[in-house]
Amino acid sequence: MESPAVPVPLDPREQPILERLLRTRDALLLLKQDKSSYIKSRDVLPLYEEVIGEVEKLNAARKEQDRRLIHNRLDYVLDDCFQLISLLFLTVGRNNEAPAVYSLATTIQRLLDHLEEAGFYSAKDLNSITKTLESTQETLDRGRNTYSPALLTLLESRLEQCQISLKRLQEGLNVLSPSLAQTHETLVSILRSTSAVNTRPKFSTTEVNSLRDQLKKIESHMKDGNFVDADGNVLPSQENVKTLMDRCWRWTETVLERQGKIHEAFQEQYERLLEIRNQLDRLSVTQAWSLRETDLFGYQRKLDRIDEARVNGNFVDAEGHTADLHAQRTLLYLIRRSYGYIYALLISSEPVSEALLPVYNQLQTLRRCLIEVKESGGVSNSRELYPYSMKLNSIDNMRVDGKFYIGPDIPEGQGSVNALLAECYDLVWDLRAAVADEESQP
Repeated sequence: MESPAVPVPLDPREQPILERLLRTRDALLLLKQDKSSYIKSRDVLPLYEEVIGEVEKLNAARKEQDRRLIHNRLDYVLDDCFQLISLLFLTVGRNNEAPAVYSLATTIQRLLDHLEEAGFYSAKDLNSITKTLESTQETLDRGRNTYSPALLTLLESRLEQCQISLKRLQEGLNVLSPSLAQTHETLVSILRSTSAVNTRPKFSTTEVNSLRDQLKKIESHMKDGNFVDADGNVLPSQENVKTLMDRCWRWTETVLERQGKIHEAFQEQYERLLEIRNQLDRLSVTQAWSLRETDLFGYQRKLDRIDEARVNGNFVDAEGHTADLHAQRTLLYLIRRSYGYIYALLISSEPVSEALLPVYNQLQTLRRCLIEVKESGGVSNSRELYPYSMKLNSIDNMRVDGKFYIGPDIPEGQGSVNALLAECYDLVWDLRAAVADEESQP
């Protein structure tokens, strides 16, 4: 679980805290791994309280110490505990509560660090993260009177670091000429598409050449090596775009030359990252039906450890030699892509307990079908609505006093499921009313 280079706590007051947190982490991992029953809030909250109690003791022990202390094993175990609690809160449907924010905040920081390191990104990348940070801040603000100040201080510090990194990246885009924004976005897409082709099971020379054709098309609109407007005037602030263009040419050449084959010294790292990326890709397709948010913990930890094993930002082989440009960029692409998948899975998590997800997913599917029927012109007679009405009634009949029970429990997310059920009823009513209006007309 830990990197072998992580030091043990030097302060004797921290050792008992570490031992207790190790026991709590074991309990959290057992809860995560138990697929025999649904996870419930009452399973998670006592473990959350245990972690917060240890954090308060740790803060008291470190109060007089230098805050720039190197992270020791206790910090890593504490991070594991918060990650697990955060994912467990999402699993039980408590997405809009402060503890659920932790995993998302750490993933966003990883993404921002990688975007800055890569040196190329688009406004779309930053827009999504900006909105997510705003909503997570709102979640923290709502939890001020409910959750421990120790937790809120920790989360606010994480979000503040994210905001600092985000501002730096936004400033990098602000220097671009507005006239070149679309070209810049296209070049970012070409770089990423080239990296994607580079990691496919079967390398496609045709795809890379197609991307090079796009570069030629962009280049054809340049004049004397410069980007110009419709009147032939040189556009300002174009150095970054020209550098990105040159990078696209060199990367497509390198990828064509290597034909998707990575240096053998880095083959093992490549295969590990490729498997993580592919598993997360599959999860992103089936996540509504198969994802238990706590499953993401294993992927996060594997990625974190691979990322942290780099030396001065470089991947190194078993003998300590740094990776060549092709291997370095390929491995970094796979890490970034994997963190991107985790981010997308976290923000798409529904505020509904896993116990209610089967019902919620059925209603989501029903809603989509009804919207498609409505947008395609409705139904010709009310009998066509019978299958939808019967399905809605069967779900509605599962409720007792307006609530969905799973055994004796009332899982989180009742409001979301009931709102979706009401929306489906409204769609059926609208479709039925439209048929009745048509039948009443002479």
